[in-house]
Amino acid sequence: MAAEIIHPNTQDTVDPVDAVFALHRGGKMEIRATVPVRDADDLSLAYTPGVARVCTAIAEQPDLVNDYTWKSNVVAVVTDGTAVLGLGDIGPEASLPVMEGKAILFKQFGGVDAVPIALACTEVDEIVETVVRLAPSFGGVNLEDISAPRCFEIERRLQDALDIPIFHDDQHGTAIVTTAALWNAAKVTGREIGSLRAVISGAGAAGIAIAKMLVAAGIGDVSVCDRRGVVHEGRGDLTDVKAEIAALTNRTGVQGSLNDALKGADVFIGVSGGTVPEEAVATMAEGCFIFAMANPNPEIHPEVAHKYAAVVATGRSDFPNQINNVLAFPGIFAGALQVRATRITEGMKLAAAKALAAVVADELTAQKVIPSPFDQRVAPAVTKAVAEAARAEGVARL
Repeated sequence: MAAEIIHPNTQDTVDPVDAVFALHRGGKMEIRATVPVRDADDLSLAYTPGVARVCTAIAEQPDLVNDYTWKSNVVAVVTDGTAVLGLGDIGPEASLPVMEGKAILFKQFGGVDAVPIALACTEVDEIVETVVRLAPSFGGVNLEDISAPRCFEIERRLQDALDIPIFHDDQHGTAIVTTAALWNAAKVTGREIGSLRAVISGAGAAGIAIAKMLVAAGIGDVSVCDRRGVVHEGRGDLTDVKAEIAALTNRTGVQGSLNDALKGADVFIGVSGGTVPEEAVATMAEGCFIFAMANPNPEIHPEVAHKYAAVVATGRSDFPNQINNVLAFPGIFAGALQVRATRITEGMKLAAAKALAAVVADELTAQKVIPSPFDQRVAPAVTKAVAEAARAEGVARL
């Protein structure tokens, strides 16, 4: 008789033949050889003595590592398990199913190999030092599910220390897909992004990154809200990260709560969880856009959002216009690795957003302002745009 599986949080008994657990049993990925080892000749080429010639060549010309190993097409998916999906700080072991999932999405949608690495440390210095020491094995690093505000410093310090792309997907992937959807929402309703005032609920990794990208994209105005209300320069309780975003945003000087900020706003972007009362939604501008992206429960349920908004998006796959990071990160890394970029620049991120928006430019409706994750045009378009932008910005080595 199969043993029962007990969920560690709820202590609920899980059916051992449950489809989810059945799929995850034994993990979701494996390492596979790309060359045969059928006989002594193959063995002598793949391993000793033949491999020594390749090692010697790389020792003499270090850049050859990109041609004669998998380095130039492999990404480390690194987490400390402190901000995993909607589960929070569940630790490195419990994060592994998500990191494996991320790795197979890299391969499925971008043709990029990825290795899950869950770290048993949470201090910024320790994480940075560990990743720097691991970096010779990888062509890029995707930081994943690391809590704010530490994630900002970790990404910055790693990019300063290394000459390979460092990308915190919770920040930039979300921002890229959101910006693409907003461009198309404006287009389908005959508006310009420069005429819009947006309100972001959530001042964590995603909220801060979205705000920065919308400013770079030319948004009319954007205000970011945390638990205490609008992040503005007059507040005395701001972290360095929030002080920086306060200086870049809220040109109209909105103050007060999220509900106050929503009055007359053209766009709501939710990356925080919680529930926005319908009375506050009703005060938004006519024909507004609502991107309520908390999972599994959007901040504004689509049934409510559709009463007031011209375009509605969520983070869920069972509603139209899913804001899904898988639309961005596989192509971004594929493009960066293709040209052996030293970093992922703001211009590369904007190029990815524009390419993503353009995929459905001729098919736009209010129910389709962003492609499906399964649209096979997405990854090639993003890859091409990112590679071209890397060359234009002088960070490409090929």
